[in-house]
Amino acid sequence: MQQPLLVPGEGMEESPPKTLPKSLRDRISAYKAMAWEAYRSKPISHWILLVLSSAAMLVAFPASSLLSRLYFSNGGKSKWLISWVAVAGWPIPALILIPTYFILGVYPTPLNLKLVVSYIVLGFLTGADNLMYAYAYAYLPASTASLLASTVLVFSSLFGYLLVKNKMNASIINAIVIITAGMVIIALDSDSDRYGYITDSQYIMGYVWDILGSALHGLIFALSELVFIKLLGRRSFHVVLEQQVMVSLFGFIFTTIGCIANKDFPAMASEARRFKGGKSAYYLVLTWGVITFQLGILGSTAILFLASTVFAGVLNSIRVPLTSIAAVILLKDPMSGFKILSLIITFWGFACYIYGNRPASKEPS
Repeated sequence: MQQPLLVPGEGMEESPPKTLPKSLRDRISAYKAMAWEAYRSKPISHWILLVLSSAAMLVAFPASSLLSRLYFSNGGKSKWLISWVAVAGWPIPALILIPTYFILGVYPTPLNLKLVVSYIVLGFLTGADNLMYAYAYAYLPASTASLLASTVLVFSSLFGYLLVKNKMNASIINAIVIITAGMVIIALDSDSDRYGYITDSQYIMGYVWDILGSALHGLIFALSELVFIKLLGRRSFHVVLEQQVMVSLFGFIFTTIGCIANKDFPAMASEARRFKGGKSAYYLVLTWGVITFQLGILGSTAILFLASTVFAGVLNSIRVPLTSIAAVILLKDPMSGFKILSLIITFWGFACYIYGNRPASKEPS
């Protein structure tokens, strides 16, 4: 039970009650004033949308990860099908985009050859990235796959620095080293983390594909930013939605071709019959996988415009332990002491990254 704090006039009378230094009190008061001013500067609708977007990101992304693992643990076999599910919901942002033109009074971005080619390339890379993650969730516990996927921050920082000339300071380098150390800890503790029916080679394959998928995801982040800088010249809400729709559409085309070539669509009926829980559970897992993945993307997109990239990073750092904890509770994932240590280290790495990316502003005096 938490003990109550001592207040002036109570506790040990031999020593005078301690008070906060005036400068610290002033700073706290100034930060409170700044927070209140920020709250008052936006309409209530802004904060409602921010809460809903944050909830979408914190709920939908972990849910999509757990559903991917649930598909494989209950008898699903197709990696192509799960990668297809990740982009099959591309009409969802399209349905939001169309009325946005009328609400904001804007026109669709004109397409040219370079822009179309960039969307095709990003769509192909997105489809390949989803396929790599599908292999990871086929062979790794969801909690482990989520922790390894947090290395996307490392790769997005590196590619952002190399391709977009984003800043790289000591805090960001420190975050890269810390998160890398967390991944090494997981690799060293693979014996306590592996499911009994997963072979050594499958576990290694899942680990490698997860890291490669994170590297490719970091490259996609950097290339997407490059498209905004070089081809679009601006970053507004409807433009980002357009990119999401187009990239998901081409990713959908790529993974659909893969599913057809792999004969996964005709095999769905027999796979559903063998699925633990029956056909209804099978199709529910796939349907909710489509919905949750797109809702998570929409939530993160909205946060970038309603708040900042730093706030999106804060939510992303919270999402990793949420996914791991949910996987342990709902899917009975193994959680060794080393994995808990890796989780703590990863969370600290995110904190260093957020600190390194904080906006440069004058401290209140």
